[in-house]
Amino acid sequence: MLLLGHRGCRGEFTENTFAAFDHALESGCDGFELDVRLTADGVPVIWHDARLRGRFVSRQSFAGLRERCAVAGRRSGAVELCELEAVLARYRQVAWIDVELKVRGLETLVAGLLRRYRPAKGFVVSSFRPAMLREVHRVDAGLPLGYIFDRMPGERSWKELPIEFVKPSARLVTAARVREFHGAGLKVLTWTVNYPATARRMSEAGVDGMIGDDPAWLAENGAGSAG
Repeated sequence: MLLLGHRGCRGEFTENTFAAFDHALESGCDGFELDVRLTADGVPVIWHDARLRGRFVSRQSFAGLRERCAVAGRRSGAVELCELEAVLARYRQVAWIDVELKVRGLETLVAGLLRRYRPAKGFVVSSFRPAMLREVHRVDAGLPLGYIFDRMPGERSWKELPIEFVKPSARLVTAARVREFHGAGLKVLTWTVNYPATARRMSEAGVDGMIGDDPAWLAENGAGSAG
């Protein structure tokens, strides 16, 4: 069972940071999921939301955002803003990495970085947007891709994508659907698994991996639920 920390870790550490990624690995997870956005000067950065400290990531330079994050705000402390390249360089030998693309324009940049820093333990490039997955495949057909969804797509839509993984929300997962995905040659990586009943249900349904907010809990309960 593949176990990944959601954005590294959510709650104990600031998500999508080195501290969160380190915690996921130290807790016993195989790796982590992260989110990638693009700055105004073309740097792939690790952040989930469109805004960071009140500014749109897409409208700011990386240096400007990093400087803004280095100063403690009224509601939070300093934030360690990461470039995707730095994350891949640091973890490529030790972590399974789920690279979620949030915006268009990242496809060629991310493909190039993954060719340079290919994670040795495995990885997937994932997105909610089929068009982005098709573009990544056009750029580099050798990269494993995953389709994320929180509403069940039509069978034709996911079967026509050049993917190796489906990433359904946990509430969509049933044993019958997992069998259907497996029958099509796809692996099932589900999110977000935070409770014992959910972990048991996912394991009984036969998923290949789980993503959870608390990597320490997931490493203990997710692995146990598979056994």
